[in-house]
Amino acid sequence: MKASDYFSLPPSLARFAGFFRPESPPWEWVAQIDAALAELPEPPRRELPPGVHVEGRVCLGEGVRLPPQATLIGPMWIGAGGDIRPGAFLRGGVIAGEGCVFGHASEFKHCLLLDAVQVPHLSYVGDSVLGNRAHLGAGAVCSNLRLDQRNVVIRASDGAYDTGLQKLGAILGDGAEVGCNAVLNPGAVLGKRALVMPAMAFAGVLPPATIAHARADIRLIPRRD
Repeated sequence: MKASDYFSLPPSLARFAGFFRPESPPWEWVAQIDAALAELPEPPRRELPPGVHVEGRVCLGEGVRLPPQATLIGPMWIGAGGDIRPGAFLRGGVIAGEGCVFGHASEFKHCLLLDAVQVPHLSYVGDSVLGNRAHLGAGAVCSNLRLDQRNVVIRASDGAYDTGLQKLGAILGDGAEVGCNAVLNPGAVLGKRALVMPAMAFAGVLPPATIAHARADIRLIPRRD
């Protein structure tokens, strides 16, 4: 299981390429977030709306939109054209590529978002990697801690992988989508363009271009142009 099976680091995050290697298991990208952020320079000062609270090193790219109220706790790196919406809570260890949406009343902690990720409403993303153009519907949650607090184990068709991480949320491949109010259990892995239906709990590994349904996994039929 390699990171390159699920996503590609976009040019907007090229400065971090030494930490996020395509041949590494995808959960190792989560483990490398702190090391990647440790090398950030002190960010330039920027005028902020009075209701935006900032702590630590917070690097905001060109054109990042800020709301009247939000909390940004560094270290973090947000790429150009990002959209931070009212009530968003980014509480440390966040790296995002270009054009990402950090939604209203959503919380982000120790996570890597590649380009054009959309998390627009009422979600939690912790200790996770969301691939390019991944999307979480309103209220979707990336759960990151087992109830017994043991290491998260990823159970794939070729065997079980002990990640060595007590906290690990979800791994979403490029273009993966999660329906409203769905819960991804710790260590859930979605392949490229895999879809989880709304209001269900998903655990395990979902192959690319597959829908996780409450009754069964349904292979998507490629659309004819």
